[in-house]
Amino acid sequence: MTKIIGLTGGIASGKSTVSALLRQAGMPVIDADQVARQVQRPGSVALDKLAAAFGPAIIAPDGSLNRQRLGQRVFDDPAARQELDRIVQPLIKDTIWQAVDNFRRQGVANVVLDVPLLFEAGYDTDCDLVVVVRVSPATELRRLMARNGYSRAAAQARIAAQLPLSVKVAKADVVIDNDGSREETRRQVAQLVEDLRGTR
Repeated sequence: MTKIIGLTGGIASGKSTVSALLRQAGMPVIDADQVARQVQRPGSVALDKLAAAFGPAIIAPDGSLNRQRLGQRVFDDPAARQELDRIVQPLIKDTIWQAVDNFRRQGVANVVLDVPLLFEAGYDTDCDLVVVVRVSPATELRRLMARNGYSRAAAQARIAAQLPLSVKVAKADVVIDNDGSREETRRQVAQLVEDLRGTR
């Protein structure tokens, strides 16, 4: 039976690093952000619906989605965020579960769902194990400012718009602490992989 491992964390917590380490260890990873890009590719039904809902300005000159412009449009508007989710989330979910079914048919033992909104979108209820990548609030703020070039206020607003990391940690089966060195994170991921492979 295929075990579904949900992977999530706070913004700039290092979830992508953990996801990459799991891939390197040979774990199949379904990346929700990649799936979102796939379903919103140029010429897709989703992109046409987004343009109709939010205006043609969200389409870049090359026909792709201008994510930054869409983000600015929906960030401070809960109704716009709901409309965005209504358009794209069903398509993303369908694509993710089709991929899971493909792995099941192949008899794959463990599949990782790398989903930023794992709890918010309800994926956790279908996971056998939930892994949350955590960092301290100070580290999260510092990394987000450095990574995205945000001011302190802008970074704090992005963090505040998400489900608090402390809530995600409380719901987790496994917590990867990413406040230390990359080697420390690597050791925790290696232990996770060993544990998963020992419970087939």
